[in-house]
Amino acid sequence: MTTLQIKQLGYQIDQQWLWQGLNFTLHENDWVTIIGQSGGGKSTLLKVLAALQDAETGDILLDGVAISDIPVGEYRQRVSYAAQSAQLFGQTVRENLDLPFTVRQLTPDEDRQIAGLEQMQLDASYLDKAVTELSGGQRQRIGVLRNLLFMPKVLLLDEISTGLDAETKAVIWAYIRQLQAETHPIILSVTHDEGEIAQANQVFVLEHGQGGFQDDRSN
Repeated sequence: MTTLQIKQLGYQIDQQWLWQGLNFTLHENDWVTIIGQSGGGKSTLLKVLAALQDAETGDILLDGVAISDIPVGEYRQRVSYAAQSAQLFGQTVRENLDLPFTVRQLTPDEDRQIAGLEQMQLDASYLDKAVTELSGGQRQRIGVLRNLLFMPKVLLLDEISTGLDAETKAVIWAYIRQLQAETHPIILSVTHDEGEIAQANQVFVLEHGQGGFQDDRSN
């Protein structure tokens, strides 16, 4: 069973603590929604968990192993980070959806890519569409799908629905909920969306440099 342990985690900016002393343990199938004031370090926490930034203090353990002891490439296949505005590269959607296969030294599976597009309510023709032709909502669907073609052990979602229309939000969240039901990853999601917060399974409040679960559950 997958576990993600956070022990006495702290992060500083210009010698000021953004947050410190964070402690919690998450298990397979946990879905935690992180809320708090703007500028409180919610996105920074996800980036630290994704090994995109380094904490000043504390430890992060995945399945009991410190992330510093896990090769970066391997860790980022097991812990996947999706940002608010998807950064697509190259010329076409296909290039972006080939990436999860090539980093694993696998031949891209077009059937799997098309099935994913259809889950995002985009038809097979999008595979060879130029990224410059995509709307903002379509870009976000492709960017999130890139993270989901190989479901990670831990999925980090950094305000992925901000600025999207209601239909696009519904499509993305429905697919993520389906995949969690099938594969049971740990999910941590940062949001300011009141509807998403209302539907959250567990809420972690990060404010004033401290963090804790809204239900005061034991860590």
